[in-house]
Amino acid sequence: MEIDKEKFDREEIYNNFLAMPDKDAAKRAEELLYKRKEENDSTGGVIECMVEDLPGGVGEPVFEKLDAMLARAVFSIGAVKGFEIGSGFKAAKMKGSEHNDEYHYDENGRLIKLTNNAGGIVGGISDGYPIIFRAAFKPTPSIYAKQKSVNKEGENVEIQIEGRHDPIIVPRAVIVVEAMTAITLVDYLFQRILSRMDLIKKVFNN
Repeated sequence: MEIDKEKFDREEIYNNFLAMPDKDAAKRAEELLYKRKEENDSTGGVIECMVEDLPGGVGEPVFEKLDAMLARAVFSIGAVKGFEIGSGFKAAKMKGSEHNDEYHYDENGRLIKLTNNAGGIVGGISDGYPIIFRAAFKPTPSIYAKQKSVNKEGENVEIQIEGRHDPIIVPRAVIVVEAMTAITLVDYLFQRILSRMDLIKKVFNN
C-alpha cells in the first residue's frame, strides 16, 4: 500500500504500528497483513527516509560519495534488496528536461530549487535540500507455509518452519534505517570539520 502524499501526516507515524504517515494507507496495509498471516505467508515493503536541515557541502565528489555511503550503510541492514535516492528508478523513464532540478531566486532573494529529483545530493555532496531515499525490504523468509528444500542426504523435501511468524519486518526496520543513516551522516559531519580551516579554528577557539 503506497501512501498518498496529499495525506501525509507526520504525527500519524506514531499512531499506527506500521509507522505510516497516512492513516488510510495504514488501514489498508493492516488488512493486507492480516490476510497474509491467514495464508501463512508474508510480504515486503519500502521505507522512505527523509533527512532535513543537513547543511550543503557534506560528502565527497569521487570516492566515498555521500549517496554511495548511505547506500552501503542501508544495504548492510539484513533483508534490504533495493535502494534508490531522489527520483530513483523513475529517472530512467524521464527526460533530462524533466529530471534536472532547476534553480530560481525567490522573492526574498534566496536561491532555491524548484524540484528535488536529486534527492538532496549532487555529485556525491549534499546540496542543502532534504535527502530523500527509499529502501526495499524483502518479505519475511520464515513463513509457516510449506516450502520445497533439500536435506543433507541429497533428497528433495518439504519443510514447515514452526514458531512465531511475522507477516512483515518493515515496521521494526524503520528505526534501524534511521540509525544507520545518522551514523553515516555524523561521520561525514566530523570529516567536514577537519576539512575546513574556519571550522577547525572555531573548535580550538572554543
